[in-house]
Amino acid sequence: MPPGSAKSTYASVLFPAWLLAQAPNLSVIGASHTADLAEAFSRRTMGMVREHAEMLGMDLAKESVANWETTNGGAYKSAGVGGPITGRRADCAIIDDPVKSREDADSERYRERAWAWFSADLRTRLKPGGRIVLIMTRWHEDDLGGRILLQQGDRWRVLKLPAIAGDDDPLGRAPGDWLWGDDDYGYASELRRVYDEYQANGAMRDWGALFQQDPRPADGGVFKTHLISVLDAAPAGNNVVRAWDLAATEQTGTRDPDWTAGVKMMRTQEGGFVVLDVVRFRGGPDDVERGIVNTAALDGHHCRIGIAQDPGQAGKQQVLYLTRKLSGYRVESSPETGDKSTRAAPVASQVNVGNVSMVKASWNAPFINELAAFPSGNKDDQIDALSRAFSMVGLRPPPIRIDPEFLRRV
Repeated sequence: MPPGSAKSTYASVLFPAWLLAQAPNLSVIGASHTADLAEAFSRRTMGMVREHAEMLGMDLAKESVANWETTNGGAYKSAGVGGPITGRRADCAIIDDPVKSREDADSERYRERAWAWFSADLRTRLKPGGRIVLIMTRWHEDDLGGRILLQQGDRWRVLKLPAIAGDDDPLGRAPGDWLWGDDDYGYASELRRVYDEYQANGAMRDWGALFQQDPRPADGGVFKTHLISVLDAAPAGNNVVRAWDLAATEQTGTRDPDWTAGVKMMRTQEGGFVVLDVVRFRGGPDDVERGIVNTAALDGHHCRIGIAQDPGQAGKQQVLYLTRKLSGYRVESSPETGDKSTRAAPVASQVNVGNVSMVKASWNAPFINELAAFPSGNKDDQIDALSRAFSMVGLRPPPIRIDPEFLRRV
């Protein structure tokens, strides 16, 4: 739901109080983007239990805002996203607003940290049969909700109530109807005012994410990423390449080095282009070597390999060394020419006419994010690899298809 729709009141204050009253000995974890916000929800829920103890059939037995208990054996633990929750098991975990701001949402490092906390810390705290409730305003296509839907979508029930109804609205609204049509609370007119402001300020990306729960990457000046379609599976074909953009710096401390990126692409018999897979990692020269060789083994000998040659003798020696390590594979290398935007222009032109698609996978969001931010983004390793892959399959004519019926006639 949009900001200000009382999501937290319903889900993080009323719901846990009700849940703990349903059966004895239930345990709840309440988490938010900071421990302070989590404790604020905890404090409000404690107040609800205290005020309505007779109706709920339970009262507070231990009162600590970070860790309280009820007279029917229930327990509640509050924590910030990324904070410690070890030692506690839960029948239900409630995550409310895991993202604090647009800055955090656009930070790949923050998104990775939130996902690691969710999958390695929170998820392992659930008792058998436990449930997770995630309440959030969407900020980014790869935020915690987006990552969950991509990787675990079939295991979740989604309730999406946008400010302006679309098709198949859960409330039965007609497309275009607003979430509120009255002004008793004043929120209906506020929604319209905010919409007008966002439209006037050219901030419809934020409107789509925050108020429609439909985040989209900001289109950059080169790639119109919304025209890249997503396929459930790779089409048949053997015109397949894997192109690499190389880096050889390990990530240490707060450094944010470039990635080694390998983009696997094919050209279909109809002349379209499909991004089949993207591999990227950080590491030293030995890690780069192992990554390329291991990926080649997974791709198979039919997949041609393209490697960018850095300037100078060292670049030639690196390509020669990797080519020897890839004995048995077809390896193509050449120096990069022209600036990055010039090299990206041919594949961008195909993206911008809807002639490029990608196979649905966990790498989709980081890949799209980088394309959308280009050329002003702080990383372009995947784009460099994509440009080289396209030059290997896209600047050659597609394979000739001969109708078998024609062959029978000649």
